[in-house]
Amino acid sequence: MPLPLEGVRVLEVGTFVSAPYCGRLFAGYGAEVIKVEPPGGDIARAHGPFKDGEPNPETSALFLYLITSKRSVELDLGTQAGRDALLRLAADADVLIENYRPGDARALGLDPERLRAVNPRLVVVSITAYGQDGPYAEYHSNNLIAFAMGGQMFLTGDPDKSPVKNGGYQADYQGGLNAFSAANLALLAAERDGEGQHVDISVQHCMAPILEAGIPFYAYNGLWLGQRRGNLMSSSMAIYPCLDGQVGVHVMARNWPNFAEATGHAEWLEDERYATAESRRAHDDELMAELITWAASLGKKEAYALGGEYRAPITFIHTMEDLLDSPQLAARGFLRRIEHPVAGEASYPGPPWWMGPDAWRDGPAPLLGEHTDEVLAGAGLSKTDIAIASGAGA
Repeated sequence: MPLPLEGVRVLEVGTFVSAPYCGRLFAGYGAEVIKVEPPGGDIARAHGPFKDGEPNPETSALFLYLITSKRSVELDLGTQAGRDALLRLAADADVLIENYRPGDARALGLDPERLRAVNPRLVVVSITAYGQDGPYAEYHSNNLIAFAMGGQMFLTGDPDKSPVKNGGYQADYQGGLNAFSAANLALLAAERDGEGQHVDISVQHCMAPILEAGIPFYAYNGLWLGQRRGNLMSSSMAIYPCLDGQVGVHVMARNWPNFAEATGHAEWLEDERYATAESRRAHDDELMAELITWAASLGKKEAYALGGEYRAPITFIHTMEDLLDSPQLAARGFLRRIEHPVAGEASYPGPPWWMGPDAWRDGPAPLLGEHTDEVLAGAGLSKTDIAIASGAGA
């Protein structure tokens, strides 16, 4: 059975996280993804950690993850020869993904009008911090700025401290994920209409709609509904330290009897301070102190097991080691072992959506420029033209 996106050809002319993550999803689900890198490679190749702690453009953990199952072509888009070679590739592609500021994209020959002049069916996906127009369109940005400008940072952190960002590159990944979804819609439209379109992905747009009820509440009432509440939002919605990590609880009124039993405090059900939701709110500090003491006496997996035994909403915060050892992820085949010729064998996350055992492929990240000669020769370039276009000289 063919992979879901088998037969789709994608050019990825982006850098760091957002465009490469979009490309990774295409590649994993079966598309041929050609990663166009500048001479010397994508800047993500210089981003650690590296295998054995030694900087090496072939062993960046971030790059290895984002570029699995792709092909690498070196092109110098700062030259006319490089831009002409890109147009040759675009003529035979279904999708082109880029994540440069609009002005920079035009300078590199990535403006949609030029690309679609050689391929009217081409779907051009542009991922930027603020979109293709508006007063901020040409502003420089990064993940931290995008996380702040999308509103999510305002929700994150402790009430008496400045907002904080989430770990990793969550804003960039959200941009890449939305780009993948939108690109597939555009592919369906191109198949129906015979014409591609320009998909304009603003990371700010991607983040602002997922602020729960924050924007609608403020729009109607001129007030912010909640506040940053850190790990202890209330006694019943909190992350508590335990013997070997942290446990999380989210107790609604219907869960209270099971939760009290799980904590070994069935007497709370008769305690007038905790008998009703109203009384628990009135004595929130007292209940929180009780739960801090409870959690501090347990290991995280012990607490989680009690949650399962009593059907109570108790979980534990997974570390990276916990994820790699997760029996649930193992049972679903989520973690994949991939062998790389330089970095060796390691575990990689698999498909985010399960579409059957044969719907995702696991290939190693390519070496820098590994497929330059093959791909560009296939586009009709001579050896001399390839050397000039790739920045290697005549």
